[in-house]
Formats: sequence, C-alpha cells, structure tokens
Amino acid sequence: MKTLIVEDETVAYENLVDILADIAPDVEVVGNTESVSQTVEWLHTHPQPDLILMDIHLSDGSAFSIFERMKVEIPIIFTTAYDEYAIEAFKVNSIDYLLKPIKAEELERALKKFSRWSQTDMMRYLAQLSQLPIAPSQLKYKDKLLIPFKDKLLPVNLKEVSCFYTTDKNTRVFLKDSNYYSYSKTLEQIIATLNPSDFIRANKQFIIARDSVTNITVWFDSRLLITLDIETPERIYISKNKAVEFKAWIVSEQ
Repeated sequence: MKTLIVEDETVAYENLVDILADIAPDVEVVGNTESVSQTVEWLHTHPQPDLILMDIHLSDGSAFSIFERMKVEIPIIFTTAYDEYAIEAFKVNSIDYLLKPIKAEELERALKKFSRWSQTDMMRYLAQLSQLPIAPSQLKYKDKLLIPFKDKLLPVNLKEVSCFYTTDKNTRVFLKDSNYYSYSKTLEQIIATLNPSDFIRANKQFIIARDSVTNITVWFDSRLLITLDIETPERIYISKNKAVEFKAWIVSEQ
C-alpha cells in the first residue's frame, strides 16, 4: 500500500515511518510533504497513493485548505496534537483521526479499518470527504495563554507573544516586553492551537509571531535568517525548503 505522509514535524514524520515499519511492512511511504502548497503540488504531479496520513496544522495553514484547492479522492487518516473542534467534526463525518503522539496500536487499528472497506464504504467515505472541508475561518483558535508562574496563573494575550522556544525538552514563551516564562506544552501541542495566519513553526526550536518579524536576511545557502522584535536565545533560520512558504506567509492577507 503506497502512502503519502503530510507532516511538517521531522520527529513526528520519523515516528510514523518507524511505526509503519513495525506494524505494516507492506506499507510503502512514497512521499512526505510539509505544507498545503507542497501537498497540492505533490498530488498534482505524482501517481495517486492508496492512503494519506495527514496532519491538520501545517507550516502554511490548515490542511482543510487542501480540499478547497483540489478534489481529493484518497482515503485519509488525520492526525492532530490538539484540536477539539476538528475532532468533533471528524466524529460527525466518520473520518478517522489519531491524536498525537501517535500510538502504534491506534495506527494499526485505523489501517485495518481501511483494509476492510468495501467499494461501497469507500464511495460513502469519499462523498463525506468532498463535503468536508471546514473552512479555516471556522476553526477556533486560542487568543490567550494561561502561564503558570510561582503560585499564580498569568493570563497572556497572544498578541503580546513574540515567539515560543524549546531546547532540551523545555519550552519558553517570549513576550514583546522581553520577559519570558516556562511553559509545559511542546511546540507541536502549541502550534495546533494557534491561528496559522499569526504564527508559524519556523524550525525545530521556534514558533514565531508574524507581527514580531522585523528583518529577513537571505543567508548564503538560501536559508532565511529571521530577526524578531526581541533578542532571542539563538538565531532563527528558515530552511531553504520552507523559505518560499515563509515569504508567502509573511505577506499574506490576514
């Protein structure tokens, strides 16, 4: 079974590949895309896979945008770190989803479900999928964080956030006033709750706010060096592969 993995987190992608190798060695991963635009282009230029494993929150927006750009007639197993609204929608539409971090037994169960589908089941599913998409504007995103600090919970408006940073499995929230606080969630969990128009996963270490970007420098290897409105713990680089998407995101209409 040929499978496309739509996932912008390297660790999450590698985890899926490892699990598939253990539970379903007959599954061949034929590609990995990291964004809406890459996925649309891949599906237009490659033979149709048998199945797609698709993250909901991608580097350039919601995966639902894919269905607005093209007709998709391929079974999809959606994955999400945290999105209660999307999960409820999937329940209504009988579409499989897996909650991150992905567990081998849950993925195996989903794969077995697809393998048992008849042609009638497949046609019913595709009909539901074609009616799906929830427009990105209908998804509800957080506008505040509650940050534990000493014996208090600090309510922080996301408009005050410049970036999220992680190192050694510790996450910090950096505010525009240069203060920062520890935060218990991973970047993967955080990005799933943020409006993709306002925040982007720059790399493994950073999620950055669009209105905090003050300068973009083209680096010697086609990477982008990003400067924010605060001093950051380390330099922020956008990889060559993500540079085009980042530039489109930074100038897109909100």
